[in-house]
Amino acid sequence: MTFGKNTYAFAILTLCHEGNGILTTQHTVDYSRKWYVLAAVATGIFLSTIDSSIVNVALPTLVQSFGVEFAVVQWVVLAYLLTVVTLIPSMGRLGDMIGKKPLYMTGFAIFTIGSALCGLAPTAYWLIGFRVLQALGASVVLALGTAILTEAFPPTERGKALGFGGTMVSIGIVTGPVLGGLLIGALSWHWIFFVNLPVGAIGLAMVLRFVPDIRPAGGQRFDVGGALSLCISLLCLLLGLTFAQRLGFSEARVVALLVAWLILLAAFISIESRHPQPMISLALFRNRLFSINLITGFLTFVSFAGTTILIPFYLQNILQYSPQSVGLLMVVVPAGMGIAAPLAGSLSDRFGSRPIIVIGLSMVALGFFAASTLTTATTAPGYVLRFVPLGIGIGIFNAPNNSAIMGSVPRTRLGVASGLVAITRTLGQTVGIAVMGTVWAARVALRQSAVPVGGATAAAAGVQVAALHDTYLLSTMLAIISLALAIWSLIQERRGALGPVPQPDGL
Repeated sequence: MTFGKNTYAFAILTLCHEGNGILTTQHTVDYSRKWYVLAAVATGIFLSTIDSSIVNVALPTLVQSFGVEFAVVQWVVLAYLLTVVTLIPSMGRLGDMIGKKPLYMTGFAIFTIGSALCGLAPTAYWLIGFRVLQALGASVVLALGTAILTEAFPPTERGKALGFGGTMVSIGIVTGPVLGGLLIGALSWHWIFFVNLPVGAIGLAMVLRFVPDIRPAGGQRFDVGGALSLCISLLCLLLGLTFAQRLGFSEARVVALLVAWLILLAAFISIESRHPQPMISLALFRNRLFSINLITGFLTFVSFAGTTILIPFYLQNILQYSPQSVGLLMVVVPAGMGIAAPLAGSLSDRFGSRPIIVIGLSMVALGFFAASTLTTATTAPGYVLRFVPLGIGIGIFNAPNNSAIMGSVPRTRLGVASGLVAITRTLGQTVGIAVMGTVWAARVALRQSAVPVGGATAAAAGVQVAALHDTYLLSTMLAIISLALAIWSLIQERRGALGPVPQPDGL
């Protein structure tokens, strides 16, 4: 067989013990349009990332515009987050069943339409409802983006592609607050949603034109019981963590939600172990390579999100920086991530994922430890020097880690794996914010021998910083645990103890 210069084609023989027998499917993959596919998916990544950060800037404005309390307006953010996280696993599985391109296009269209409706919302409650619709589309985009990139690029360039995806995440994080502030100041809050329309239209056209339509084998069934039990389980967990930030983990409603989460999670595992076509095959987790990378990713995002959420309070309340200066200083970490991610992805393609993961986690641990030395008199250069290693470390770690996950599953499960990557990141961030915020507040109360009137942020500056030290040391410990797992798996891989890594196009 002869291939063109820009075409990498191969035949895939997929044997799936699903339905009534063994299904045999043959695909020919054309990699000549891989960079156009990357551009299309990057548009979706950028939109979903920027939208999760741009709205935060508008919350005070929404309180004034709608004349409601902050407790109502915060659901503009929470409704979006809850919908995205609970639906991602199901969307990943549906992508494996019916094909990723048609579902991805549908999600892109729903997100764009939802953005327009959000901008036209007459009340806060309509806005919350339209945010749920917008999140429905975003859940598809987030669940399938990594899987589409994995299919569009040859295995030897997978890390590079995912690295560029990581750069788009960083650009979205940096752009969101800045663009949101400019749009609200020059126009109105409506435009933080309307700005999505031209970008969404361009992205949808690019997906239609360039993303290959690879259809899976037929005869598959959707695991409704597994989907519902996992969806409601995640909802209970997220609601429990959300309410715990305000009420504490010992409050009866929080405890009830967390118990319900555990019961439903156990039900989900039971259903998946017996279902002939489970939504998430538990056999995937028997692959230690796959499981370790998911665990390290989750732990890293728990520690990262949980401590970075405290930094604005430190910069503004303790060091007395203006909001504008805080915004500029907060760019340090995502900028480091965006710069390091493509390079790390390319290096992982050349030298393997695990050595690069170890380097990245080493820098993450170093960054967290450096952050534990912040003082009440830290200068701006001192802050930058402490947090640059953290941003670069996360950037070095993330793309190779995602590449290792996607490279250790069969092509028939790429959508599920992509959804697990997305939910590991999002759930890790949510858990981190709740748990680390609680740890910091508890350390403030312990060091002051009482809960300060007005909350932890009303405590003396020295007490707040000392509690921040304790929280960052906990993050350092979590990073060291992740690093130890990565080193162990690297040693096992070098010894061949993990066995051969399954090819992404085989079972």
